[in-house]
Amino acid sequence: MKAALMILLFASSTVAQNTPPATGNAAAPGCRPTDFKFEVKSSDSSHPVTQPEPGKALVYFLQDDKVFESRPRPTVKWGIDGDWVGATQSNTYFYISIDPGEHHLCSEWQTAVIVTAGHQASAAHFTAEAGQVYYFRAQDFYWRDSGAAFIKLGPVDSDEAQVLMTKFGFSTSHPK
Repeated sequence: MKAALMILLFASSTVAQNTPPATGNAAAPGCRPTDFKFEVKSSDSSHPVTQPEPGKALVYFLQDDKVFESRPRPTVKWGIDGDWVGATQSNTYFYISIDPGEHHLCSEWQTAVIVTAGHQASAAHFTAEAGQVYYFRAQDFYWRDSGAAFIKLGPVDSDEAQVLMTKFGFSTSHPK
């Protein structure tokens, strides 16, 4: 009887962990479910790199469209802890200064680029330390042959990020 009760208790806690939130507009952590949009400009001649402010961390956001086999390429809006902080478009990057601590990131296509793909989003989390620099890349994928389209967000090695940033433009954005 005790064994059966333990199995039932374990199974119910596992189901509870895998059940999505009860809200109808559930979004990935870091994303805000909104129609908020950015206007984006980029400069291929500007490649700013900086260091963190005292007591802060620095986060670089890179959009990598090397394997996106269609045009136009998606505009990616970036969120941190539920606030949209900027946008990129077609192999560009930008950076922001943040407080130390745990943070939830989101990258989301601002508009549906591929009819069958809809609004794609991806999320990640990390813990920032004061004085450190972090690099995150949103890779946009679309293969015409298969019709597969998605966005993948993840950390990128600092050396690889430096190489990409020399090839990418610098993005500036503001709310529409």
